[in-house]
Amino acid sequence: MIQRRSFLSLLGKGAAGTILLPSLYIGCRNRVTNLAEVASTRIQQLKSVVLKGIKPISSDNLELAETLNYNTLIKWRDPISDKDTFGFDNDFTCFIPLNEEGNDGLLWVNHEAVNRLFVSGYRRGDERTLEQVDKEMYELGGSIIRIQKKNEAWYIIPNDPLNRRITAKTEIALNWDTPIKGAKTVIGTHSNCSGGITPWGTILTCEENYQDYYGETLFDEVNNPSHEDSYIGWEKFYNYPTEHYGWVVEVDPITGNAMKHIALGRMAHECCTLVELEDKRIVAYTGDDMEHQHIYKFIGSKPGSLKEGTLYAADTVNGKWISLDYNAQPVLQQRFKDQTEVLIRAREAARLVGATPQARPEDIEIDPLTGHVVIALTNSYETNDHHGSILKIVETNNQYDALTFTAEALVTGGPESGFSCPDNLVFDLAGNLWFTSDISGSRMNTPKRPWYVEFKNNGLFVLIRHGEDAGKIIQIASAPMDAELTGPWFSPDYKTLFLSVQHPGEQSGSLETLTSTWPHDSDGIPKPSVVCIQGALLEKLNHLDKLV
Repeated sequence: MIQRRSFLSLLGKGAAGTILLPSLYIGCRNRVTNLAEVASTRIQQLKSVVLKGIKPISSDNLELAETLNYNTLIKWRDPISDKDTFGFDNDFTCFIPLNEEGNDGLLWVNHEAVNRLFVSGYRRGDERTLEQVDKEMYELGGSIIRIQKKNEAWYIIPNDPLNRRITAKTEIALNWDTPIKGAKTVIGTHSNCSGGITPWGTILTCEENYQDYYGETLFDEVNNPSHEDSYIGWEKFYNYPTEHYGWVVEVDPITGNAMKHIALGRMAHECCTLVELEDKRIVAYTGDDMEHQHIYKFIGSKPGSLKEGTLYAADTVNGKWISLDYNAQPVLQQRFKDQTEVLIRAREAARLVGATPQARPEDIEIDPLTGHVVIALTNSYETNDHHGSILKIVETNNQYDALTFTAEALVTGGPESGFSCPDNLVFDLAGNLWFTSDISGSRMNTPKRPWYVEFKNNGLFVLIRHGEDAGKIIQIASAPMDAELTGPWFSPDYKTLFLSVQHPGEQSGSLETLTSTWPHDSDGIPKPSVVCIQGALLEKLNHLDKLV
């Protein structure tokens, strides 16, 4: 357990008012404001303020700390145009402003998974139909919606020409010279978990649990392939190779054009966080959200390229990035036939070169005050790491293209910390670290899983960086039953937090035995939704000049 005093030291907080600024970068959370510059000019003004959170709750509502309120911006199946509706299981959100004021822009929202009971009416034991699969394919991918702020509230612009859907049937190009399974254009994106944005204003959406839909190709000791069936079973209806999925996908929010970046490797990508170096080369951090998988870094060799460069996997024991370059690694040459195969089977390649297995690497963000790389490690049941931790990587000399680093736990989850299973991360204007929790719905609120009972429903938390409360963790929000809170993203003025409420009622066995009815519509069906959170506590944490 990392105690509060140790946590402050690990964050890089030295003498009062000391801030270590990172090298130039474009963060994945905001294109309008340089957080480090704002925090460095205001932090000396900070005075003590009482920050009150909430206690763990198990209710079927979105519960918020005092002075905070929310409105539901959009729900599953709400129309976004005459032909399209908002997809299911919304996750990552990001806002791309269309004006300097930041009150008009495009909200991108990932759609990660389907609950077949709600989406297609499938009940376990039924015979699956093509019509059901087609309904499920439509609900995944992402939504682009134009929103505007009027009188301090955000509204969707219905039928705006920029409103559109990307689905599991959208044609998407591969950003690679060599065809994959005979194709350079593939059908669809799905399993879209977290993501990021690029310095040039496009969206990165990450394909995570791709194996749930088209299965996976497995290889034995002598490299003979076999197919492992998927949980959802789409491959029984569409013969799309599983190798077409598990990539980072770039989407132009204006045109809807998309491409999959093969050079970043194939895995259960949780996120993709970019850093732009002074010479305009790109460094991309990503994690593989499965037990005993790895943390990766791509270092571009040409300005602005996510194709030309080298992919590395992290050895966090020895503090080094290990190349997955086929030509430089004899051990990879013994197992794979070329670089394309290395990237398709990035997990095997990382194990072969000696990368360190991790406890489900999820979101990755750059600390705006120190420049350190912060990574959520959710948990590992197999190693009895039930509560997870947040890891800090310090690149040598804070150079993101360095090949050496130090790594240590920032804070560990558990009863003493007040949280469990960290997932999505975001830094606010003052450099406070906000994060969500990801306790599995089947393990929440049950005596059969005693490690999680006291945490009750999933929540949203913040690690305080300044003032007398520095080092404290407070809970800001509690999710409805079975849900998790995902995709936190601040508006350009930091007065609104966009947040996804994902899979409420996930554990429902039937429409007659619902475990949640949130957001409590007249039909009683639980609906994943995006909400806008506002209020005094949010402004206290973000706007330091108001604390004086």
